[in-house]
Formats: sequence, structure tokens, C-alpha cells
Amino acid sequence: MSDQERAVVIVGAGPAGLATSRELARRRIDHVVLERGATLGHTWATLYDSLVLHTGKHLSALPGMPFPRSTPLFPSRDQFLEYLGRYAAEFRLPVQTDADVTTVTPANGAGWMVRMRDASVHAGALVIATGIASNPISGDIPGRADFSGRIIHSRDYRRPDDFVRRRVLVVGVGNSAGEIAAELAAAGARVTVAIRSGALVVPRQIFGVPAQYFAVATRRLPKRAQQSILSGVARVSALIRGPSVLPPLGVSACAVVPLIGFHLVDAIRARAILVKPAIDRFTTDGARFADGSEWAFDDVILATGYRPALALLGDLITVDLCGFPKRRDDVVSADQPDLYFVGYTYDTRGALFNIGRDARRAAALIARAP
Repeated sequence: MSDQERAVVIVGAGPAGLATSRELARRRIDHVVLERGATLGHTWATLYDSLVLHTGKHLSALPGMPFPRSTPLFPSRDQFLEYLGRYAAEFRLPVQTDADVTTVTPANGAGWMVRMRDASVHAGALVIATGIASNPISGDIPGRADFSGRIIHSRDYRRPDDFVRRRVLVVGVGNSAGEIAAELAAAGARVTVAIRSGALVVPRQIFGVPAQYFAVATRRLPKRAQQSILSGVARVSALIRGPSVLPPLGVSACAVVPLIGFHLVDAIRARAILVKPAIDRFTTDGARFADGSEWAFDDVILATGYRPALALLGDLITVDLCGFPKRRDDVVSADQPDLYFVGYTYDTRGALFNIGRDARRAAALIARAP
């Protein structure tokens, strides 16, 4: 690819990048989408095989194209990837794969210089749509080098085949942790979950309707009211299903996405999964926990979350305590002109729903920019 001039460069061809591309194309704004992987949606393609969206298809579709009627209410990873491919083809989006961006710098005068290994693009505006899944965090647990078993992040987990009949410790209690732990237990692994800060568990559906839809319906309420409603749903679920088997959710400075569905809870109730408190440190053959006990494990899966993939920007931007870029209007950089972010709004309405909203907002602001 030779050097180019573009009105806009979008970095990342996942759902955020594709949605923004469609909105720019609709406004006839010249742009290109640069994807480091060999296919669009590269990061999604490398997530675990059994992944199913916990947000409903009606509010997870990108702008301009619903999911087919034949798609289940909660699409699988493969169904979502197929949808992304059709989306890019339907709108003839200008995606360039194998375009690994190495640096982005403000250009002399105005705009941005986006460099790849063998080419560069000068852009009037830059949209970062790199998401979070390509930037896993593992936490700083002492003794990791002492452990003789296998340690991986949930980002590198694919399927349960290699864990059957093994002693597996899953660290964390987010949605990935819950889904992976339940899958491993069902496949015959001996699973323990280490939980540091507790969880708020809500049903995936309420009377057959995805819980996310209620969150969207109440989106205009103050955040405290939304949280109260969410907590109320959790309490009603507890009355129906019995007392919680997980520690209560602690106070967090970052937005907390609830544990959606009862797959983990049911496995714990059935004693198919055991629960321990936070890890104090790794030992040679396992882990010592905050309660002073030591258990042996063959494998550890760190389902310890992600942070926004913003390394390209270095110290050009400031981030909040949770690693998210400081912004105004959810999409505009608070630090740099002509810099936009799509795919970094996380709340109970669902990341994909927010991507559609933010893509439209970013494209409209770019169109109005002088």
C-alpha cells in the first residue's frame, strides 16, 4: 500500500470500526479502515469458541443492518463474525487488512500521520476503534514464576478439550470467567473460582425478554436510579432462586458490568465449581488464598479483564483511573483535536448498542468539523 491522503483513518475493523465506517460512508466522507489482522473482526475471531453474546440481537446490530430473522436471540461468536462480514460487504466498506499500525502522531499543521510497516497515511481526522479485547490485564499476583503449572489469560482460552479431568483455577468473576468456568466444569474439569470483589448477578432474560432491553428502556434515568433497578432485579432473582452463592459486589471506581445469567451460580450450587477468596500468591504447585488455605492446581486461567488498547497514542492522551480515554460527548478526545474514540462506552445497555450510538455521533461531528 502506497502513501495515501484520507479525510479520516479508522484504526480497527471490529464492530466499532465497521459501524463508524458505514456512518462516514453514508455521509460520503472519504476514509479507510486499517485492520492489523488478516480478516476483519480479527480480535473477535480469536475469542473462545463457545462465546455467545449476552445482549439481544435487536439491540446488538450495527447501524443500518439488522441480524437475519433466523439468527437466535443471542448470537454466537461465529454468527456475529458472519454478520460483520456481510455488513462490510453490504456497505462496501473500505477495509484494508494486514495493515498493522505502528505509530500515530499529530501531523505538522493539522491532522494525523498514521504509519504502518511499509506505508503511511495522512488523515485529517483519526478514529481509534481498537476496543479492549486485544489488551488483556493479568494483575500482579506474587509468585507467578514459582508456579510449575500452566497460566493463561482468558483471552487465550479457546475450548475445554485440554482441561478435562485437570484441576483448574479460574481467577475472576466477570462474564468471561463465569462462562469459561461453567464450560470447563461441564466438560469434566475440577474447577475452582477465585473471587476478589464479588459479583452482581442478573438474569439474561426476564419473562423471555433480554435484561439488556430493560436497561435501554431506563437509560434516561439517573445512573443511581439505573443501578438501583439493576440491584432490585438481582434481589428478586435471589428470592426466586435462593440466597446468593457469590460474595456481594464491592465498591468499584470503574463501571461494573453485572454477571449475566446463572450458568456459574448453578454450577456452584451443584458443587461442580468451588469458590475461594482472592489469591494471596502462587505456590509451586498451586495457590495460597486470602483465607490462608493452599490448594493445588494444574492450570490457572486469569479472567482478570481488559483495558482499552490505546498504546498507539502513548502520552498524547490522558486516561481515567480505569484506563479509558478522557473524552467529551463520549467520542471526542479531551486532549487532541480531530481525534475520536468509538467502542469505549460500557454500561448495562451493552457495548454493541453503545457502539451504534457512538459511531453515529462521531461521524456527525466529523462531518461538521471545519
